[in-house]
Amino acid sequence: MSLLPVGIIGTGKYVPDRVLTNQELEQMVETNDEWIVTRTGIRERRLASAEQATSDLAYEASLAALQAAGVSPEELDLIIVATITPDMAFPSVSCILQDKLGAKKAAAYDLSAACSGFIYGLATGSNFIATGMYKHVLVVGAECLSKITDYTDRNTCILFGDGAGAVVLGQVEEGRGFKSFELGADGSGGPLLQVAAGGSRCPATPETLAGKGHYIYMAGSEVFKFAVRIMGNAAEEALRKAGMEKGDIDLLVPHQANIRIIQSSLQKLDLSADKCMINVDKYGNMSAASIPVALAEAVEQGRVKDGDSVVLVGFGGGLTWGASVLVW
Repeated sequence: MSLLPVGIIGTGKYVPDRVLTNQELEQMVETNDEWIVTRTGIRERRLASAEQATSDLAYEASLAALQAAGVSPEELDLIIVATITPDMAFPSVSCILQDKLGAKKAAAYDLSAACSGFIYGLATGSNFIATGMYKHVLVVGAECLSKITDYTDRNTCILFGDGAGAVVLGQVEEGRGFKSFELGADGSGGPLLQVAAGGSRCPATPETLAGKGHYIYMAGSEVFKFAVRIMGNAAEEALRKAGMEKGDIDLLVPHQANIRIIQSSLQKLDLSADKCMINVDKYGNMSAASIPVALAEAVEQGRVKDGDSVVLVGFGGGLTWGASVLVW
């Protein structure tokens, strides 16, 4: 059975209006702008309003992606939303989004792989089209991380922001589209980055609320070491699977967690900064939304041209990682 060539035919993004600057954080916790910028590269991040949930952000990004692709909601066969901050335990964000969009023919499910979720979603969604099962798949990375961030914890509150990015997948010309995927996980590292309470292991109680168990916990130095190692390795493996080399990369779109992690990836891949999409300074770490928002901005800025070789790479809680090579 021959597989159909699958690529991204439309991109979109949405970030909330509310900007949280480093200067504002200086008034909230013991930190300062210079310390944050030097160690993370982040200057500001976006926060959802009290009325906004993850599905609201996903909806706006999806509308933009559908318009760019020239695809109507009724033409969608499947919606995949990568998120760790769903509106609620169930129904899924994807089902809420399906209803908001009016995508009546589309199947829908959420995918949980933290910051790697969008790439996991691309790998999953592209296979449905490659096999001929579906024609159009909407893949969204959307997060409201501000809702699970402890703004008295200076180790985490400086890092995270809210946003959503979306792409429409469809059949493309022969020779274009996705060339490879590299996905991985190391569940032994799960306790390094987690929200411990609120699930079946540790249901919500007055004690879990008092103990701040519903907020993000991160062992920063351990996660940093993991990320520095895995980002470059995953990208190299994806390139190997695609039969390509480092010098073939026209644009790297990495997960926007920390400028130092991105710089280490550039060094590993022998790439100059002008071949990398970086917007961590504006948005911070948006988990699953990070890569699709960066990709949408790269398209907006004309940094992705027809025939370019683009590498997407990320890592996240789980621990998980993912990379993909595609020809635009």
